[in-house]
Amino acid sequence: MSVDPSRPLVQIASYNTNLQAERGLPQDLVDWLSPTLQVSSFLARERRAPDIVAVGFQELLPLHLGLSGLSKPVIESRNALILSQIEEHAPNKERYTLIAKVVNVGVALLVYGLDDGIGRRACDVQTQWTGCGPLYMGNKGAVGVRFRVPGEDGGVGEVYTFVCAHLTAHAPKLAHRIQDYNHIVASLLFPPLPASDSTAPTTMFDTSHLFFFGDLNFRLSLPPTHALAPRSELSTLAEALSTEDGRLALKEYDQLLIERDVKGTVFQGFREGEFWRFKCSYKYRLGKVDEYDPKRMPAWTDRIMYATHADSPDSPDIHSITNVLYTAIPSYTTSDHKPVVTLLILPPPAPTSSTVPVLRLPEGYTPTPDPWAAMKKYSGRTFDRLIGYCWWLLTMLGAGSTLLGIGNLIVSLGLWRWWRARTPEQELLLP
Repeated sequence: MSVDPSRPLVQIASYNTNLQAERGLPQDLVDWLSPTLQVSSFLARERRAPDIVAVGFQELLPLHLGLSGLSKPVIESRNALILSQIEEHAPNKERYTLIAKVVNVGVALLVYGLDDGIGRRACDVQTQWTGCGPLYMGNKGAVGVRFRVPGEDGGVGEVYTFVCAHLTAHAPKLAHRIQDYNHIVASLLFPPLPASDSTAPTTMFDTSHLFFFGDLNFRLSLPPTHALAPRSELSTLAEALSTEDGRLALKEYDQLLIERDVKGTVFQGFREGEFWRFKCSYKYRLGKVDEYDPKRMPAWTDRIMYATHADSPDSPDIHSITNVLYTAIPSYTTSDHKPVVTLLILPPPAPTSSTVPVLRLPEGYTPTPDPWAAMKKYSGRTFDRLIGYCWWLLTMLGAGSTLLGIGNLIVSLGLWRWWRARTPEQELLLP
C-alpha cells in the first residue's frame, strides 16, 4: 500500500561521538544516514527520499575546544560530509539544501530539506541554544532549529521545530535529567509565531511538528530485588538484552518510559517508536561492534521523540505520525554510544488557515517561558569561554595533555618565584 505523497517524510539521526571531533565519524555514513532496504520494509516498497533530514550530535569535539567556541571547523566538515553522503545515496539522486545549523559547545544540529521541495520553501528560519550544565554552562543543554513551510495554496502553512539535547549522565541523577528537561523547555525560546498577536517569546511546544532527540541519558533502573540488579549479573543482563523478548521485559524499567508514560513528569505529549526492538545504544567497548562495557549497565540513552498538531492528548495511544523505522547502527565503533535513526511519515498538511496549527498539550500542562532565560544563557556562555580558554591554554602548555600542562605551569610558577626571590649574593654568583 502506497503512502500519500503529500505526507512529508522526515529522517532524524542522532549520535554521541564521544568527544572525537574529526575522528568521530567514518567517511562512509551510508549505514546511518541512508537506511538500507533490509532494515526498512517501507523503503523496500517505496524508493522515496526524505523531505527533511535532521542530524544531531552530542560530544561533538573535545570539551575544552567546545567551551572555547572553537567548533566551526568541525561543524563545517560535518556539514560537507553529511550533505555529500545523503545526496550520493538518495534513491533518485535528489539534491538537498542546508536549512540551518547550530552548535553550542558539543551539542550540534544540522537540518536539510529536499532542494526542489521543503528545502526551497522553508522560511522564517530560526536557531536557538541553551545550557543546563553547572552555572548554565553548555557542557549539557540543547540546540534548536525552527522554520515555517508555507502552504502550496499560499496559506500560512506549518511550523517545524527540531531540538537536539544532551542531558545529565549517570543512573542515580534522574532528578537532574528532569530538571534539565524543564530548563530546556523554559529557556529554549523562539520569536512569536507568524500571524500571532502576541509579542512574547514562544517555547518549543508552539509549533505544528516537534522533534526532540539526542543523548538523553535515561537509564535502566532495576529494583534491588530484581535478579539482574546486582553488578555481578551484568553479563547475564547483557545476554537478556540481546533478545527481543528480554528487551520487551526489561523496557518496563526504562527511566524515560516510566517518567513520560506512567508518571507524566517529562516529555508530555510526545510519542516514540518501539525502542526496545533494537539493542541498547550504550555503553559499548570502544572498537567493538557488539560488546557492552562491563563498567556500566546497558541502557537506551539515545532517543528520538515527536509530536504533531494532529495528535490528541485525549488519545495518547493513537499516533498521527507513522514510524516506519527506529533503530541503532552497531557498525560505528569509535564511541561508547551507537548512533540511532528514525524515519517518520507526518500527517498531510493542515487545511488552509490564517493561523499556524499548534500542538495540543495534556490538560494541566502549560509550559511557560523563563523571564531570566537570556541572562542565564549568556552568563553560562561567559563561564564557558573563561573555563574553555584556560583549559585550552593548559592543553597547549602540555602539548595536548591537560595534566602535563598543569605540571608545566606549576614548574614555571615555581621557577618564577625562585627567580624573584633571589638575594643579591645569589645574583653575583650567576655567570
